[in-house]
Amino acid sequence: MRTDSSSIKSLTLALGVLFLGAFLNGEGTLAAAKVFNPADQPIRFTVLYDNYLYKEGTKPDWGFSCLIEGTEKTILFDTGTQPQILMHNVEVLGVDLKKVDQIVISHDHGDHTGGLPAVLEKNPNVTVFFPISFPGEFGRRVEGLKAKAQSVDKSIEICRNVYLTGEMGDEIKEQSLIIDTAKGLIIVTGCSHQGILNILKRAKEILDKPIYLVFGGFHLGNKSDAEMQEILAGFRKLKVEKCGATHCTGDTQIAMFKKAFGENYVPMGTGRVIEVPVF
Repeated sequence: MRTDSSSIKSLTLALGVLFLGAFLNGEGTLAAAKVFNPADQPIRFTVLYDNYLYKEGTKPDWGFSCLIEGTEKTILFDTGTQPQILMHNVEVLGVDLKKVDQIVISHDHGDHTGGLPAVLEKNPNVTVFFPISFPGEFGRRVEGLKAKAQSVDKSIEICRNVYLTGEMGDEIKEQSLIIDTAKGLIIVTGCSHQGILNILKRAKEILDKPIYLVFGGFHLGNKSDAEMQEILAGFRKLKVEKCGATHCTGDTQIAMFKKAFGENYVPMGTGRVIEVPVF
């Protein structure tokens, strides 16, 4: 087929219009395009708050908070207890809270929500996801700080390949976070009041894939050795590859996880950075 110069010019012009249109906002002005390319960087987890010390210069305290980078949106999971300690660790670790797009709150306990107002003061341009059973006042406080409040009932995908389990549990309602990676599922927990094995099973119901890594608080301090052996057997049955138990898990119970997982145990604590290649 012969194509004359006028046809080529027309085609080039048409493609140019389509290309330009993809970068224009509704007012016809040039808009910045945020392209998400998961091959650019690994998924990076930075523990900002924990009752165990990992990096010198940071401050440990009872509570939990973890920054997640490398996913489509930058996510802060829980916010620890004391705002001044959270902000100290943020500064020491060189974290820019203005880059956070989403905040996930696991459950309505002060050791996971305490730093939220301080974070929103630094960056209100976020969506805060929290279990639907939270009192209405919580969402109103979030909106009063100029952020968007989003209650969560069932499992949802909050950005590409990142999911929430949805609200779980009876007396204490809680949600956990799941990231779908090429290596398998990564699960981040707050306190696991609903049972760590129940969380792992829910994750596999949502995304029927192997579990590569689970870390966070497991709330097992009151479990006997016999009960712990049953839980560890559950981890083996679910073929969990790596584990990082911390916060409310219990010192004795953490030692048992370390022994059970050996080189696949991931030490935790303030300042800990975990990187997982996407591919």
